Amino acid sequence: MEELGREYLTSTHWGTYEVKVSNGRVVALDPFSEDEDPSPIGPGIVDVMDGPTRITSPMIRKSWLENGPGSNTNKRGSEEFVKVSWEKTIQLVANELNRVKSNFGNHTIYAGSYGWASAGRFHHAQSQLKRFLNCIGGYTGSVNTYSYAAAEVVVPHILGSFREHIDSSTSWNSIIDNCELFVALGGIPLKNGQISAGGTGKHVQRNGLFSAYEAGIEFVNVSPLKSDIEHKIQADWIAIRPSTDTAFLLSLAHTLIIKNLVDTDFINKYTVGFEQFSEYLFGKQDGIPKSAKWGADICNIPEKKIIDLASAMARKKTMISVSWSLTRQDHGEQPFWAAIALASMLGQIGKPGTGLGFGYSAMNHIGLNRRQMRYPSLPQGVNKVKSFIPVARISELLENPGGSFNYNGREHIFPDTKIVWWAGGNPFHHHQDLNRLIKAWSKPDTVISNEWCWNALAQYSDIVLPCTTSLERSDISITPKDPYLVIMDQAVEPVGEAKDDHEIFKLLAREMGVEEKFTEKKSAEEWQYWMYNFARQSAAKEGVELPNWDKFKKTGWFKVPDLDKQVIMMEEFVNNPKQNPLSTPSGKIEIFSKTIADFGYEDCPGYPYWMEPQEWLGNASPGAPLHMISNQPKDKLHSQLDHGAVSQSAKINGHEQLLMNPSDAKLRGLKDRQIVQIFNARGACLAAVKIDEDVMEQVIQISTGAWMRLMDGICLNGNPNMLTPDKGTSNLAQGPIAHTCLVEVKAI
Repeated sequence: MEELGREYLTSTHWGTYEVKVSNGRVVALDPFSEDEDPSPIGPGIVDVMDGPTRITSPMIRKSWLENGPGSNTNKRGSEEFVKVSWEKTIQLVANELNRVKSNFGNHTIYAGSYGWASAGRFHHAQSQLKRFLNCIGGYTGSVNTYSYAAAEVVVPHILGSFREHIDSSTSWNSIIDNCELFVALGGIPLKNGQISAGGTGKHVQRNGLFSAYEAGIEFVNVSPLKSDIEHKIQADWIAIRPSTDTAFLLSLAHTLIIKNLVDTDFINKYTVGFEQFSEYLFGKQDGIPKSAKWGADICNIPEKKIIDLASAMARKKTMISVSWSLTRQDHGEQPFWAAIALASMLGQIGKPGTGLGFGYSAMNHIGLNRRQMRYPSLPQGVNKVKSFIPVARISELLENPGGSFNYNGREHIFPDTKIVWWAGGNPFHHHQDLNRLIKAWSKPDTVISNEWCWNALAQYSDIVLPCTTSLERSDISITPKDPYLVIMDQAVEPVGEAKDDHEIFKLLAREMGVEEKFTEKKSAEEWQYWMYNFARQSAAKEGVELPNWDKFKKTGWFKVPDLDKQVIMMEEFVNNPKQNPLSTPSGKIEIFSKTIADFGYEDCPGYPYWMEPQEWLGNASPGAPLHMISNQPKDKLHSQLDHGAVSQSAKINGHEQLLMNPSDAKLRGLKDRQIVQIFNARGACLAAVKIDEDVMEQVIQISTGAWMRLMDGICLNGNPNMLTPDKGTSNLAQGPIAHTCLVEVKAI
């Protein structure tokens, strides 16, 4: 490998590391010198890069290899694989693509590939796949994310944009200097703040939170989990029932009105539709006032908690933070809409340190005082195929070819999918009701995956293309979400016959006669140089001078200076709403949206609305009396590196930990560290009980991320998505509702 005169560097979604190499093997990932709070996740790759789970050559499922596409598809996940040469594999994949293109059309190729494979700007698996498929005519893709799909669709109707407001979240330093009361719906879980889409140079969430606390800011944690805010913060814990956030927010709004605490000047100047919303709050349509008593009964908390909090929020400089997790429930559009309405009523949006935030600590970049830079990504070309699905509707896509679905005011048709191709992500981790997905997964003729380890995705594929890890190829990390630009050095040679995704698709492009179109006659290094040069030019327009390519490679990293002024979300709009209108029909905050109302969806009316979820503690049955929260893990990103030492060390006898309140454990005769089965009508998994008062009664918590490993239909490792319902949030967004889930737990 190249002698650099410095330590090898790599960048990941969970941090930047110095890579230690000995005898051609990665032996350690040490924290980046700039990172005050490094994530422990990174070193989890060290022992598995060349371990028994590594895929070292192209592999094809036996029936598919012997009998062709569509053979014994019900054996996916259980049948043995056969080692095949790269040359033959490339030919077989190209032949299958040509068959499907010619006989059925490009719209029958579904490019799933739900991101997160690499923080590198060039070797971004999803982008490489989609660029290649666009070179041969296109594909059916997906829109939105599992993280916050409901918000991605509803918030633009209310604020004109969603991601722009996330990217301009009020900075921690503005909060520290100005805020008095921080109300966190869904808490501020620092484990989530380890992560950022793209590379992460320096983790800031812990310092931001604790500096805010030391500045005297009061915190309120509205969550079924006390641990959603660090204990040292001494937050007031309001333990509401899961999936009742909307009712809680509506009752706060009602209380503000009856106590005459609404900022009517803000409402009149910056919003439309408050009258319709107010009529609903007072029960004009349904005869039910959304009072503090009403909200308290639904949320199962004291009425006084709501009254006192509403008064405090109006009296003090208040920031409302809504966790992304709030969207991942039945009717997940409503909590964000209700929070926007409440923040508008308080009149503190657009002011220093107050107003509204979408998920502080949801990712590391939330609250950074960073410049908005325009950086390049790998150009993907033009997709000639117009069909798509909302990202979490994969099972319906495969089950119901030719069927229709509603999405954001329009009706669409599911294509008849023949090929599923996944490069990045693992649907057998992040999708819901995995038993349903497994059945649907048998429908297409061919499933192809680019993977480096034998996770469930690889096991449920027909053709597995072994790809490199980020440590086995060179790349650059340049993301507008983080101020650090980092060289990602190739630290070791590829393991076995693994190839990087670009090389794989280049070989396929050559076989299919589109190599020049795919590569534009650029090598991987030349593409990286092009990207960096683009970034230099973009930065120069913002008054930032990046070092030249050779100097950047020599030093290994560069930090873009922070903004001199504090970032305040929606400041420009509030300062001059006529000159800086929102991209809504009215140019204002739409507390009532005529656009959404005109869609006519019963499950998503034109203003924030409480609708009973399909499963919640208000309709729990003896067979499923517990509400299961399946949130993000702290020892891995989604399911990445679950097989590594860091994640494995956090398990109990190989099982994920299940948090349970002592009273619920006693009722079932369960002891700490006991192995149990979590189950409902959809499925079951095993876990190890951790008795903990930080979770409220009738609620259990188990993190996602355990690799699905089935025996007799039960996931032995503890994947909670065996149990979660696969239903859209509403006809508007069709987002996932993993947090709306009732279960039971028993000893095994």
